[in-house]
Amino acid sequence: MGRINISCLLPASWHFSISPVGCPRILNTTLRQIVVIGILAAAVSLLYYSVVIIRNKYGRAYRDKRFHRYLARVTDTEATNTNNPNLNYGIVVDCGSSGSRIFVYCWPRHNGNPHDLLDIKQMRDKNRKPVVMKIKPGISEFASSPEKVSDYISPLLSFAAEHVPRAKHKETPLYILCTAGMRILPESQQKAILEDLLTDIPVHFDFLFSDSHAEVISGKQEGVYAWIGINFVLGRFEHTDDEDEAVVEVHVPGSENKEAIFRKRTVGILDMGGVSTQIAYEVPKTVSFASSQQEEVAKNLLAEFNLGCDAHQTEHVYRVYVATFLGFGGNAARQRYEDSLFSSTIFRNRLLGKQIGMTSDSPYLDPCLPLDAQDEIQQNGQIMYLRGTGDFNMCREIIQPFMNKTNETQTSLNGVYQPAVHFQNSEFYGFSEFYYCTEDVLRMGGDYNAAKFTKAAKDYCATKWSVLRERFDRGLYASHADLHRLKYQCFKSAWMYEVFHNGFSFPVSYSNLKTALQVYDKEVQWTLGAILYRTRFLPLRDIQQENFRGSHSHWRSFSFVYNHYLFFVCFLIVLLSILLYLLRLRRIHRRMLRNSSSSSLWIEEGLPPQKIPGAL
Repeated sequence: MGRINISCLLPASWHFSISPVGCPRILNTTLRQIVVIGILAAAVSLLYYSVVIIRNKYGRAYRDKRFHRYLARVTDTEATNTNNPNLNYGIVVDCGSSGSRIFVYCWPRHNGNPHDLLDIKQMRDKNRKPVVMKIKPGISEFASSPEKVSDYISPLLSFAAEHVPRAKHKETPLYILCTAGMRILPESQQKAILEDLLTDIPVHFDFLFSDSHAEVISGKQEGVYAWIGINFVLGRFEHTDDEDEAVVEVHVPGSENKEAIFRKRTVGILDMGGVSTQIAYEVPKTVSFASSQQEEVAKNLLAEFNLGCDAHQTEHVYRVYVATFLGFGGNAARQRYEDSLFSSTIFRNRLLGKQIGMTSDSPYLDPCLPLDAQDEIQQNGQIMYLRGTGDFNMCREIIQPFMNKTNETQTSLNGVYQPAVHFQNSEFYGFSEFYYCTEDVLRMGGDYNAAKFTKAAKDYCATKWSVLRERFDRGLYASHADLHRLKYQCFKSAWMYEVFHNGFSFPVSYSNLKTALQVYDKEVQWTLGAILYRTRFLPLRDIQQENFRGSHSHWRSFSFVYNHYLFFVCFLIVLLSILLYLLRLRRIHRRMLRNSSSSSLWIEEGLPPQKIPGAL
């Protein structure tokens, strides 16, 4: 007969064996073994079922949470619950050249995981509108009277104070960041304006406002903040094991001796305004330089920073290239083009004794204007008349010298250093003029295709101005497109194409550019990146509060799901222990009954009882 031995790491007396002798006579050996094995199998099945159910439940909830976190950025237009005591607030004032805007942000308590960033979003009022306010003129207008700056900015701060709960004022950081208008002022005037803000604001408002919270930021900082804001909204700072997510190999700055890491691929941004063009993208690998001069220039264009709350962790360390090109915006480029056209035509007329462009009867034929469109250039009291020929390719050839490219390697517009872009594993978003050029008239915003864009631009340029005006009157173009857009669309299309492909050296086959006005139906401001970067150490406070298990950092991420695993394991052990103990008692009891029966039999036969070993 077989014997089943069962033991566990418990007191030695809990070891036992089940044999045919020790089980009820009404059961045969095979059936008794099946019963015991069945009980054990049921217990194991219960444990496995519980683990699978919990894992599926919480795992799905975790995945759904990650998915809905970004989906919420599209649909979350609910009013901010100011009665929530766990909600934190932050304020950023963008002091631009034409005016100042205040943005109020909010975020829940940090989840305690040092790998995650704060979940910051824009605050919304009772009417579900973003808490934003703008005033004019720009703060730089007070350069000669800095003592009036505090009164100028006070309405913005009062507006924010009305929306942020009073009890939260003292712990709400306030940042006043000045951009283009202030940069051009002398340092003494900048200092006077900031000094007035730092002196007067704490007297009238209780916000968390220190000396480092008011400053003039560089174009490089502004570009980095814009890059952070876009990638945060797109969820590119979240770490994932999803195989469908695009990843990139990164050599973390400052850790050249360590192995490369793989993390989500971030997006680069291209922003062409009216005056300037800016490019910003992550440089995941260590860069090399053609010369020491180039290396010195690169130091001013590469920014290395850590978005994580722990300076010793490198998973949120990024190296970003940011370059701003003044004069390369759409309107500034057109102005440069017209200035060159005017001077060269005047010079040629004098040289050849002609009057091309000096009268409306003999206009200069401009390939960058739609066919038969008329325009004028006025300089020094003189007027130069233009008439479009609508030749897109000729327009591109004429404006190529305005890129100011050089023969030096790894350079872009104006001969400025530009680290190599891994075109096969990269993604870019084009804003402002990149979107207007593709969408307002051509109606092809979104995924950019060079061949389709070129064909559409050629067809538009070659279309007669009268036909374009008729289409405009019929409302066939974007609602915000005007006659200025129609007239200069041909030039700006050629300019955008040349800047992207010739200036920044993107191949015509590049297919990962998306032109957009908004991200997830919202205009993403650089102020979002600023508040995210400047509050990056705040999660330490919540992590320390959650860290009640001592200094073992791995306990911080110990999920509640695993507590369920531990509970069911303990439950199973206790259940088996009770079962084993009962079976042990039953076996001892039956041995005692057999011993008593044997003793009675010897006595009846008049023989002395035999000593039978007792139970172990």
